[in-house]
Amino acid sequence: MTSIVDTIQKAGGVFVTGTDTDIGKTVTAACLVQALKGNYWKPVQSGLADGTDTATVQNLVCHDDLVLFPSIYELKQPLSPHEAARRDGVKIAMNRFRLPKSERPLVVEGAGGVLVPLNERALMIDLIKKFKLPVIVVARSGLGTINHTLLTLKALNDKKCTVLGVITNGSRNAANVAAIETYGRTRVLWQLSRIKPLNTKSLGRAAMRLAKALRG
Repeated sequence: MTSIVDTIQKAGGVFVTGTDTDIGKTVTAACLVQALKGNYWKPVQSGLADGTDTATVQNLVCHDDLVLFPSIYELKQPLSPHEAARRDGVKIAMNRFRLPKSERPLVVEGAGGVLVPLNERALMIDLIKKFKLPVIVVARSGLGTINHTLLTLKALNDKKCTVLGVITNGSRNAANVAAIETYGRTRVLWQLSRIKPLNTKSLGRAAMRLAKALRG
């Protein structure tokens, strides 16, 4: 039986999206980078004043030869990319996006959820479709996650994106996991508990657990 790790390696990487903003995508992406001994790329970064997700991953991940590819767009305001770009006097052009050449599995992190606008026509899901990478959805574990997760999965399935499964973030909730798997017709690959304190060592331990789950 092919494992999730095998699928990601064969595809050359994985796209990490979420059901919302501040959902835990970056910490999850960092865990994936560590677990896969991969590289990281955030194509669109909004909110430079609060620091970048690339810098967060750099501070958390520890493995030899890690490559952090630069974002195509770095936008000042912590807003939806289309609005942040407008305020910066920038237009996000889809033809500027090309997957970097990576010798290791590439973990690509999106901005916000799948229906976040990039410009007047394109949404984040169009970028996911363009890259043709399998997708992992990050979702909160608590109240409200069933609806948000099922809507995200439907959008991805409607676009015929390959969904590897869901990673929940927060306190364990067996009922929500069962509902997501049943109604979303997918797998909850891992339940990530809040990592406190969040540092290289604690993330490394979490990444070991994730690697085991992805190979199981």
